[in-house]
Amino acid sequence: MPKLLILLADGFEETEALTVVDVLRRSGISVDMAGLTGNIVTGMTGIRVHTDTRFIDLETDKYDGLVLPGGSGVDTVMAHTTAMGVIDRFAKSGKFIGAICAAPKILVKLGALKDKRATIAPGLEKLLDRPRSDKVVVDGNIMTSQGPGTAMEFALRIVEQFSGKAASAKMKQQLVA
Repeated sequence: MPKLLILLADGFEETEALTVVDVLRRSGISVDMAGLTGNIVTGMTGIRVHTDTRFIDLETDKYDGLVLPGGSGVDTVMAHTTAMGVIDRFAKSGKFIGAICAAPKILVKLGALKDKRATIAPGLEKLLDRPRSDKVVVDGNIMTSQGPGTAMEFALRIVEQFSGKAASAKMKQQLVA
């Protein structure tokens, strides 16, 4: 069974993070929420989440992929040297990385989106080498999406990536998405 990690920093976008966690767990995909600075992380609208683990306690090698939600927490992640090193290792090793809304900025900073097709929150397209207007874009090991309104489609595409089209279609039907 695949095992994914979702990195949460204070200011994370709740819809993007929690939709992904919910859909993946319903689909039987293991996902751990890791708090960048501790076990309690506060989203951008004030929702407090008790994470499964703290980033500092992670054994990142046991994960098959990483999901990065948007929100103001993106800037916190980009300023965290250790987190950026882990994300860079995932990108360079070809492990799956999903980034939604402003989170593709992290991948831009690392050079992981160089010459790749990607999407990002509206208004930030100029940061991308090969911007696309699609709600979800996959190029190699990297999946990007635009924002809170695309979180369900993003989550279902992650299910498809790890469990196949039939599993994604079944989950879409169950969720009436």
